[in-house]
Amino acid sequence: MKKILVITLFFVGFNISAINAQRMVVKSNLLYDATTTLNLGMEFGLSHKWTLDVPVNYNPWSLSDGARLRHLGVQPEARYWFCERFRNTFIGFHAHYAWFNVGRLPDWSFISFNMQENRYQGHLFGGGVSIGHSWLLSNRWSLEASVGLGYAHILYDKYPCDECATKLKSDHRNYLGPTKAAISLIYILK
Repeated sequence: MKKILVITLFFVGFNISAINAQRMVVKSNLLYDATTTLNLGMEFGLSHKWTLDVPVNYNPWSLSDGARLRHLGVQPEARYWFCERFRNTFIGFHAHYAWFNVGRLPDWSFISFNMQENRYQGHLFGGGVSIGHSWLLSNRWSLEASVGLGYAHILYDKYPCDECATKLKSDHRNYLGPTKAAISLIYILK
């Protein structure tokens, strides 16, 4: 998992020197920010209508009362822009990988009893499609919204509490549904 992140960051950093003006943006997903998840995305222009978006997110925190929302994820996406890159509407094709350690979440109506009473640790991988739109705010700033649907294969270990080392079971799940939601603030590099 850490090797994938290091290789991705090396690839992104190595290619920065080859990118010319108005072919790269830096972004932050405000929805991740709301969950205290550190995140940074870089999007590169590949041609007049194609870009490659590479967001990375990391949440190392333990929340109050033993709750955990720890994860490290990457979700690269090839995007086709209907107008021109970084403007208006796009469709995307994404892959995703994440490591997670979550559990003891709050008693909210949309969180299952299992996620409130147990801890899950593992990783997931998969892919999907998305649609989004970007609004230019100024010469250097824009706002983007996107949603995506897809598939994830989840491999996990289940534990009865946040600190317990006694594993209840190892299992896997296949998930089909929303795989992406973003409202991103974007800075255009020139």
